[in-house]
Amino acid sequence: FRSAAESEDCLSLSVWTPAKAAADRLPVMVWIHGGGFFSGASDEGRHEGSILASKGVVLVALNYRLGVLGFLAHPELTAESSAKASGNYGLLDQVAALQWIHDNIASFGGDAGRVTIFGESAGSFSVSALMASPLARGLFHRAIGESGAYFSGGGGTLPLLSLAAAEKNGKDLATAVGASSIADLRARPAAALIKVQGQNSTRFAPILDGHVLTADPWDVFAAGRQSHVPLLAGWNSAETKAGPTTAAAFLSQLTRQFPDDISAARLAYPVSTDREATLSAVALASDNFIAYGTWKWIETHAATGGSPVYRYLFDQIVPTATGNPPPDDPGAAHASDIEYVFHALESKKLAWRPADQHVADLMTSYWTNFAKTGNPNGAGLPEWPAWSGAGRQVMRLNAQAKAEPESHRDRYELQDAVAKRQRAKAAGH
Repeated sequence: FRSAAESEDCLSLSVWTPAKAAADRLPVMVWIHGGGFFSGASDEGRHEGSILASKGVVLVALNYRLGVLGFLAHPELTAESSAKASGNYGLLDQVAALQWIHDNIASFGGDAGRVTIFGESAGSFSVSALMASPLARGLFHRAIGESGAYFSGGGGTLPLLSLAAAEKNGKDLATAVGASSIADLRARPAAALIKVQGQNSTRFAPILDGHVLTADPWDVFAAGRQSHVPLLAGWNSAETKAGPTTAAAFLSQLTRQFPDDISAARLAYPVSTDREATLSAVALASDNFIAYGTWKWIETHAATGGSPVYRYLFDQIVPTATGNPPPDDPGAAHASDIEYVFHALESKKLAWRPADQHVADLMTSYWTNFAKTGNPNGAGLPEWPAWSGAGRQVMRLNAQAKAEPESHRDRYELQDAVAKRQRAKAAGH
């Protein structure tokens, strides 16, 4: 990080602009960092925005409150709120930053009518949440999601709690620090709350508070009530690199996860040899973690959003500190795309190759083109078709970047069938 230390005084943003005058009215890109809603910041070295901005956009990187200080719900906080909601302060920070950008970005040569929000991991979950939130409506006009979205059958990654459940977590935290009221909690040092948060398993993250998020994003998108903006989204080829396994062990895992669908599961995640089982284990872990939810987001927005959708698979495996990745590396890991999106390879001391520079050139061009026009295509770039029910062309982003037919749809349809049953059960159907 570039900032000196952790601080509650964190609600700042950084602006890079190539504009010469306010009248330039350049498109704006707004970066929302990841970190599971409990860590990270906009000023990581890999978020250096100079190269993106040099391609003709105004780049803004925002901060938002994290963990217990960003997402603590409590009955007393709900009662004192005019919206009768609490807990989504980190998301409200994002909305406030977008409002600030709307009101002020013209001073930096930016066009408040061409704002693209983009983020990775928790930042991508945030993008999907902002698309579903009525509070963010009209504050952005395009969206880019890198690995993550609020679409799951129940648990899943970063599950959304109800307001009541989140309030209970808040009361439990207050008890853990010996606070009998919100006044007592406010009197505690921030570090004390963070310490207690780290000592238990409670995750403080976005919730269904009825204010920022009035309904589950799955339902919002399914009903076509999301922001109808162009979407570019995808994930990495090995979001979770599960360790080696055996055919017998992985078959047992499949049986536990898909007890009612084991035949379909064995076809989707083949298990004939130990090596095949290991690759299937990587695929399943990645689908459980990130890929399925992002796939469902893309599918649902394409069906209900009325705007172009572009899907990608990031598949450039980063080198080691001394050379090429091992030949049996299963794919690009979670978050390994960030350095390429920002063309900030030098932020990590790895043995970068000309191919990595090429991929970074491609991605910065695709991302900024999309911010300018809602279409990532441009001169000198491999053609990236829009996602559609008939074509389903995915842009594979690596040194040999090209659009190709969707693969492994059987995996996501299997996950989807299970998720729909889970949701129906939770709803009492």
